[in-house]
Amino acid sequence: MPGELLQLNGGRFYQMKTISLKKLTLSNGETLGYREREGGTKPILLIHGNMTSSKHWDVVLEGMPEEYKLFAVDLRGFGASTYNQPVCSMKDFAYDLKLFVDEIGLQDFTMVGWSTGGGVAMQFVVDYPSVCKKLILLASLSTRGYPYFGVNEMGQIDVTRRLKTIEEISQDPIRTIPIQSAYDRKDKEFLKRIWNATIYRDKQPSEEKYNEYVLDMLTQRNLVDVYQCNNLFNISDYDNGLGNGTGQAKEISIPVLVLQGETDVVISHQMAKEIVNDIGENATYVELKGCGHSPLVDDLEQLLSVMTEFLEQKEFSK
Repeated sequence: MPGELLQLNGGRFYQMKTISLKKLTLSNGETLGYREREGGTKPILLIHGNMTSSKHWDVVLEGMPEEYKLFAVDLRGFGASTYNQPVCSMKDFAYDLKLFVDEIGLQDFTMVGWSTGGGVAMQFVVDYPSVCKKLILLASLSTRGYPYFGVNEMGQIDVTRRLKTIEEISQDPIRTIPIQSAYDRKDKEFLKRIWNATIYRDKQPSEEKYNEYVLDMLTQRNLVDVYQCNNLFNISDYDNGLGNGTGQAKEISIPVLVLQGETDVVISHQMAKEIVNDIGENATYVELKGCGHSPLVDDLEQLLSVMTEFLEQKEFSK
């Protein structure tokens, strides 16, 4: 509620702002849902990851200092956004975002990408290099993508068998089929078990928030397509197992903060190192202590502290 004080774990209080869910129809025929927090003059665009939407940024929308103007968008096929045309690569998501920021007149902003959203944000920055002023990658997939491996006869992931086609991924028996089936059945308890095993391993949201998050997961209409986008993504100078990268990572000239949870089991430390290596001197790496794949839940106070320090300082302390 407007005027209510929000207390974070570290004891700091912030005045809660009104957060509105809006929709915007783009010139390409897609409509994007987005959340906008009232007030603030320093613009930030928040990009969610797979199996989520702008809803999952709620604690950041509530907790960031009031001088920031916050937008959290639903990518095509998630949340309140449409899915009229399937996405084939990160470029499709990035193009939607370019139309979005142009339409609302967003300039000189910071982009924050979480998990898959990190790949979308990196693609945006390399495709539209003069738009963002800073980039924060939170538990992001690598500049070399997120490999999708097949399984062996024992039903275990086989790292020697990289899947190549969307048809192969759609038939994956241990990730795609179970999760898509849970979506189809609206099996909220199954989704919670998956998230408790991989995302919320040490700490879970409140029961009310968790239920809201799971209901939000059920809005996704592009699970297989996103898996393949992650699999194919490669802006490095390296062959990621599916082909050579575009080499665009080294062209990122804005300050980049790479945040990695200390106990993240979804994004490996190797992936974070690849981002820093491929972007080069403009990238700063920070490990979030005691956090897994969702620092938003594990330690919001630590996350916001590191983010705001990076946003405010011209020379961020490594």
